[in-house]
Amino acid sequence: MLADYHVHTDFSDDSVFPLEDVCALAVERGFDEICITDHVDYGVRPDWDEYRRDPSCAKIVEGKPSINVDYERYFPAIERARERFAPELTVKTGMEFGVQSHTLDKYQTLFDQHANAWDFIILSIHQVGDQEFWDGTFQEGRTQEQYNMQHYEEMLRVVQNFNHWSVIGHLDHIKRYDPLGPWPDVNVRDIVAEILEEAIRRDKGIELNTSSVRYGLSDLTPSVEILSLYHDLGGRILTIGSDSHKPEHLGAHIPMMRERLQEIGFTEFCTFDHMEPIFHRL
Repeated sequence: MLADYHVHTDFSDDSVFPLEDVCALAVERGFDEICITDHVDYGVRPDWDEYRRDPSCAKIVEGKPSINVDYERYFPAIERARERFAPELTVKTGMEFGVQSHTLDKYQTLFDQHANAWDFIILSIHQVGDQEFWDGTFQEGRTQEQYNMQHYEEMLRVVQNFNHWSVIGHLDHIKRYDPLGPWPDVNVRDIVAEILEEAIRRDKGIELNTSSVRYGLSDLTPSVEILSLYHDLGGRILTIGSDSHKPEHLGAHIPMMRERLQEIGFTEFCTFDHMEPIFHRL
């Protein structure tokens, strides 16, 4: 089984990779299954109905408005792709929820509105208090300890108070945007352990995000130390995803990452169906 469980298409505002082109390339590259996980980030991105009423509500990023998935088009498009590419490729329906503790109600509503559609949800922390990591807004005016600890404290609040997710995406994502270099894992071990224990208690998992290679990071995402901690705590639910936004990203480095997981001690990885994990040998 070869699967990529973190795939973005042009339904995400930071990708121009058409869904059917994604699927065709996945078939060409020998993938058995992919999950489409386009972005929804309440608090920093409006929904399309909000944008249509008031275009000024969306930030302009690289010349285009930053808006959440167009839900009315998204789900039918995935269903069409699923039918077109079967049986060569299984296409699963997912999303990447960029959750914040003050936006939980909106994600609850969104999940309930499409309750029968979901296969898989990535829970990611991309911003705190509507301040984003990628542009440095969140880090500005805070010490390295403050912005790192506040990132994990927010993640803990979210996993404790929201249950409609499958895995935590790129758990130590803040490292990628740390202007001072990665904050050592030993400094956050206790709170990361608490997050992982909560995920395990709720029968949730984490992902190994292969984009660490293309971003030239010095460690995996999450780090080998965090993955080892998850393994030692008894964590079993684990997905592997490229965080693809472009053709060159799709499926990248997944075979290598499976070997790295085996070195840590994992023997299985997961795909999902209707929010339930399915285990496969690495």
